[in-house]
Amino acid sequence: MDAQDKAITLGHPSYVWRYGQERRLNLINRYAPLAGKRILDVGCGLGMYVRAFHRFSDEVYGVDIDPEKIAEARRELPNVYVASAEALPFPDGFFDVVLSHEVLEHLGDDRKGVEEASRVLKPGGRLVVFVPNRLWLFETHGIYWRGEYRFGNVPLVNWLPDRWRTKLAPHVRAYTWRSLRALFSDLPLRVIHHSTIYPGFDNVAARHPALARFVRGVAYTCERLPVLRAFGLSHLIVLLKN
Repeated sequence: MDAQDKAITLGHPSYVWRYGQERRLNLINRYAPLAGKRILDVGCGLGMYVRAFHRFSDEVYGVDIDPEKIAEARRELPNVYVASAEALPFPDGFFDVVLSHEVLEHLGDDRKGVEEASRVLKPGGRLVVFVPNRLWLFETHGIYWRGEYRFGNVPLVNWLPDRWRTKLAPHVRAYTWRSLRALFSDLPLRVIHHSTIYPGFDNVAARHPALARFVRGVAYTCERLPVLRAFGLSHLIVLLKN
């Protein structure tokens, strides 16, 4: 798989820790307290969240399917391994917290991915999942148009009927509230938090800090309003293992 195919299939993760990532870290810690816990980041890439989790705990692990990213992460981080989210190399009930950050949408079998995350969680452990929201105005992973992949934020793709959206974006899923909840059905997991969150607008902040402060203020107000909350960028769902 060449670099472009990897980017299409596995996504374009951010390689710089910025406001948006710090905000998500704070949300993770709010709903799944991290201090002193054994933590796994599934789909860790270069290990940005693994590195951040070390602020809270010495027992932090990461897995990713891309050997090149893991090789780079290993230069600075212990306990990172090449592995698929659908076949985690850990025993049952090993972790207190498992993070799946914008990963499920890329898996060949997202149900198997959540089954594995549930399997490696201890009873009382928490699974934290971020995935794209079907109601967000843009498809952020690019689309296929006339046989060619076009990278970028494409408006209204996610609002199309399934058959048309799948034709334009066969490489990535986006989840409705109902379809995400259904993914965890019949697993020993109970939802303790489910919301949608708006972006960090870090690219705006890099060019226009004052504008970013204003946009963030508006967006994060929307997160608190039931009607507008539904249109956020990503679902955040936290589940407790029974």
